[in-house]
Amino acid sequence: MKIVIVGGVAGGASAAARARRLSEKAEILLLQSGPDISFASCGMPYFIGNEITDRKSMAVQTPESLRRTLNIEVRVLSTVTDIKTDEKTITVRDDAKGDVYTKAYDHLILAVGAAPFKPPIPGIERPGLFSLRNLQDMDQIYAWIEKKQKELGEGDMRCVVAGAGFIGLEMVEQLVHRNMNVTLVEAMPQIMGPMDVEMAAILHSDLEAHGVDVIVNDPIASFAEAPKDPESSILTLKSGKVLPAAQLTILGLGVRPDTDVIKQAGIEVTPRGHIVVDETLHTSASNVWAVGDAVEITNPILGEKWAVPLAGPANRQGRMVADNIFLETKRKYKGTWRVSIVRSFELYAACVGLNDKLLKAKGLPYSVVHIHPNDHAGYYPGAEKVHLKLIFDPMLGKIYGAQIVGKAGVDKRIDVIATAMQGNLKVEDLAELELSYAPPTGSAKDAVNYAGMAAQNTVEGLVSQVQWTELETLASDPSTVILDVCNPGEIEGNGPLVPTALNIPLGELRSQLNEVPRDKKLVVSCASGQRAYYACCILKQNGFPDVQNLAGAFMTTSFARQTAA
Repeated sequence: MKIVIVGGVAGGASAAARARRLSEKAEILLLQSGPDISFASCGMPYFIGNEITDRKSMAVQTPESLRRTLNIEVRVLSTVTDIKTDEKTITVRDDAKGDVYTKAYDHLILAVGAAPFKPPIPGIERPGLFSLRNLQDMDQIYAWIEKKQKELGEGDMRCVVAGAGFIGLEMVEQLVHRNMNVTLVEAMPQIMGPMDVEMAAILHSDLEAHGVDVIVNDPIASFAEAPKDPESSILTLKSGKVLPAAQLTILGLGVRPDTDVIKQAGIEVTPRGHIVVDETLHTSASNVWAVGDAVEITNPILGEKWAVPLAGPANRQGRMVADNIFLETKRKYKGTWRVSIVRSFELYAACVGLNDKLLKAKGLPYSVVHIHPNDHAGYYPGAEKVHLKLIFDPMLGKIYGAQIVGKAGVDKRIDVIATAMQGNLKVEDLAELELSYAPPTGSAKDAVNYAGMAAQNTVEGLVSQVQWTELETLASDPSTVILDVCNPGEIEGNGPLVPTALNIPLGELRSQLNEVPRDKKLVVSCASGQRAYYACCILKQNGFPDVQNLAGAFMTTSFARQTAA
């Protein structure tokens, strides 16, 4: 059997390795357009920032190591220029020698990945502007930084990162670590698009606290040569704002599937260029499979299709395709849940599933709880807040998604919720999960348990909630009273939730119920949400007819306000 794999890195290399483990007799040819067959693409920002110092470690596998350990023929600098699915052949150009040849296959695996998106912005091809896709890009950026820091002196180099997604935030962090002045420019109204605005706002504020100039909702309009410095660029934004001359610009403006040759071959792709596959990852062409960033796969929450360019799914897809080629029982890819995490200085931000924006666009009913517990037992030194947003079906308790930001324990909690979602658990199941506990690492009731309990209370009608987005409208409504159960000292220190809020501390609420109007809607808040929930229970059990809890309370609202100001 002849297997040809187009593209290495995550999906292609995994498919090749698994295929060899399943068959010693198969002829396996792995083609890669660049010089590196399998490399640590997710680690490249950390090498640029000198957090990873061993350049050799960035090449996870080399052509020689794959030949030696797995007997896989590897050809780098080889570009596929044509695919004839009816003849089961591909045409390959050897970019080193210029030769062109045809290769036959029994099975073809497409792991072509995605290329950086470079919109037609005037000046985008200027020197000092870089995308980051491969080790060659990484080396060029590193060399450019070394050159410019020698010319200017460390601390005097100015950089712009265009795009505030995963790569953008990682590059911002690493450039700051290298003592550069960094501006982050994002065309959308917020950074970190997979998260909702109030959660992304935590990262936004932290970036500014680390000296990063963050600009949102203002796309780049042009790049121009700086006066007296042809290697520096003046960036003008759509608003007309002109940024100081930058010696380095990182273009993290998203990616597009690298599928031009595949479209020309008649293999079905979506209007956006992603390869269409069935549940076994087989394409529309006989004996042609596809994996990785260029593939449209199932969104298992909605049962629809979406494209999620992440390394973990690509690796698993590559392995599955090899299984489906060699094994009688065909494995079905269940979909990608979009589990992701990024580090930004001391903070980690993680998410899984759907967010507000997607659910609103679909017109689906959903509810949200925000909680702010400690990452471990409060009495044990070093406890830090974990900010957790859980999104769910308000009637059925189905978990739609979650977002978490904090300094510690973010990864394990997003993984627990992601696993629960993949096991079809509901919010009430989160409340009952048995999780590990020791004072240095967690609490007897973990943040995941708390989130499940808060959501369960909502589903079962024990508490009604309003969101921070509704607060301004409710505060101006004469039929609504905002009740703040914080202590007066907290309000003096942090400022009021709204100027018209009625303040009765929780400890005094029972004795002052006569001061709370019964003929109005009550929206109850505190610092982080727990006392407000207690107050809601007191009020409801004392006959107040219309009581609602402000989800996330002052803390969530203040995060959103900080970046909106």
